[in-house]
Amino acid sequence: MDKHTLAKYIDHTNLNAFATREDIKKLCEEAKEYGFYAVCVNPYRVKDAAELLNGSDIKIAAVVGFPLGATFTEAKVQEAIMAIKAGAREIDMVLNIGALKDGAYEVVERDIKEVVDAAHAMHAIVKVIIETCYLTDAEKIKACELAKSAGADFVKTSTGFGKAGAKVEDVKLMRDTVGKEMGVKAAGGIHTADEALAMIEAGATRIGASRSVQIINSLSE
Repeated sequence: MDKHTLAKYIDHTNLNAFATREDIKKLCEEAKEYGFYAVCVNPYRVKDAAELLNGSDIKIAAVVGFPLGATFTEAKVQEAIMAIKAGAREIDMVLNIGALKDGAYEVVERDIKEVVDAAHAMHAIVKVIIETCYLTDAEKIKACELAKSAGADFVKTSTGFGKAGAKVEDVKLMRDTVGKEMGVKAAGGIHTADEALAMIEAGATRIGASRSVQIINSLSE
């Protein structure tokens, strides 16, 4: 895989609470220089990214219910709507992890579906972050099934703020669970091209990374 092809898998990410407009400017300039598929930012920074990427084909992804997923569904919906109005075309939402562990599957599915319905009505897609590091394999499978049932477009491994990030075996499990119809995004702790390629080989169709430039520059051609 060449650098241009790999770049098109990557959501170039800065979700730091202390990220400044200058940091987002650097993120967007790198995205344009390297041809990354999208930038992924906090909702407050969507407007900045939209201004900085105006005229490019680079998508803007915004996180919702981030990083814990433990807020009200209505808050997630409104956060998604506001982010899309500001220029986001992709929503990376954190599912309600505690509710999943309670076995409150109807709550989890409704939480996802309401965000999905709001986003799809505004022509945006939704990735559901299941935060694999806190789940058993059975819970990972259930989370993926609920995301698929709720109409989500992707399942995503991690926020990058948990105790661990993406693992190849989790990506494979997620891909096996959702089948070919949905996207799988591997995110968190991916630092090299070899790591990114291993995730793609396991079934990832998108890579989330803050060290995207390092990943591309580490690719052997």
